[in-house]
Amino acid sequence: MLAAMSAVHIGVAERRARLVVRHHLAPASRAVDVAAMVRDLIALHATDPASVYLAAWARVRGFRVSQLDDALYEGRTLVRALGMRRTMFVLPTELVPVVLAACTRAIAVVERRKTVQFLSEAGFADDVPAWLEDVERSTLAALAARGEALSTELSADVPHLARQMVLARGKSYEGRQSVATRVLPLLAAEGRVVRGRPRGSWLSTQYRWALTEDWLPGGLADLPVEASRVELARHWLRAFGPAPVGDLKWWTGWSLGQTRAALSEIGPAEVDLDGVPGIALADDLEPTRAPQPHALLLPALDPSVMGWSAREWFLCGHEKALFDTNGNAGPTVWWDARIVGGWAQRKDGEVVFRLLEDVGSEASAAVEAVAAELGEWLGPVRVSQKFRTPLERELTA
Repeated sequence: MLAAMSAVHIGVAERRARLVVRHHLAPASRAVDVAAMVRDLIALHATDPASVYLAAWARVRGFRVSQLDDALYEGRTLVRALGMRRTMFVLPTELVPVVLAACTRAIAVVERRKTVQFLSEAGFADDVPAWLEDVERSTLAALAARGEALSTELSADVPHLARQMVLARGKSYEGRQSVATRVLPLLAAEGRVVRGRPRGSWLSTQYRWALTEDWLPGGLADLPVEASRVELARHWLRAFGPAPVGDLKWWTGWSLGQTRAALSEIGPAEVDLDGVPGIALADDLEPTRAPQPHALLLPALDPSVMGWSAREWFLCGHEKALFDTNGNAGPTVWWDARIVGGWAQRKDGEVVFRLLEDVGSEASAAVEAVAAELGEWLGPVRVSQKFRTPLERELTA
């Protein structure tokens, strides 16, 4: 049940102020520690590796790539893991077991069923579940012997991992996939292995694998599902609230019943979001001091764009130009806590942008200055977009 109190009005201006202050986007609220910043946002989207580093650049004072690398691979205060909506994230280590229980284990059940189906269609064994378990045991043993290993190295130790399956045979989208590309992510979704250091630079999409208990001494706690959903919902409301219940349902990937059950344990306050019913933590209703207008360049899949399903209060009608057909956000330009355009990096390294509305000469100059700053920070690095949007394609044509 929601907390018994009259609905408090929280308008767009307050929501925007909370967004840029709590997400470390306002100049005065920039973070000094990358792990603490991620903790305040719950997670950074990691499907595109570059987005993780660019999201940190936008939020951490004097950010260097080595700071995030150290948190991920040396101190291991951050971990790359599958989470909400079957999406890759960089999470604070202490939240990984919460997300695993609240979201990922249910995803793993579905993924195991799919894997068994694919292997059965490929005709790899009469008893596919037993065959798969044997391959997994061999893979874990090989990984224990190596410490850390690439998929190709494990496939050399366990030849079954290198076998190819044909997916959607006879269809226009028929493709081939190795057993390893199913088994290793499945083991990770079940919390038995983790993605470690990349094979190449911070732009690499190939990672070394490690046993969870080797990478994180003590492994991951096995937490109860319902309590973990409550904890994750509470974190989300602190980082992204106030918001409609549907935004939490979408962000977590839960059913409406699961979402309501978690909220019933929290007892959030009812709020009025300019005529739309919303919720907020009952102790989180005080107004936020709005920062001075400032320019931002945020990367594709940035958590401050992808934290809600209903985004019009800061997206301002620009979705068609800045999102792909699957709902993935491209690089965005912000002014005064709202999206006003998009940006891209061209092959020669120049960071270019286009404003989608007239924001005035002061704002235009501020955006240009941030674009130049980002270009200087990137230097010789070239960032290509995994999920291309209409505006990004136009800017790089």
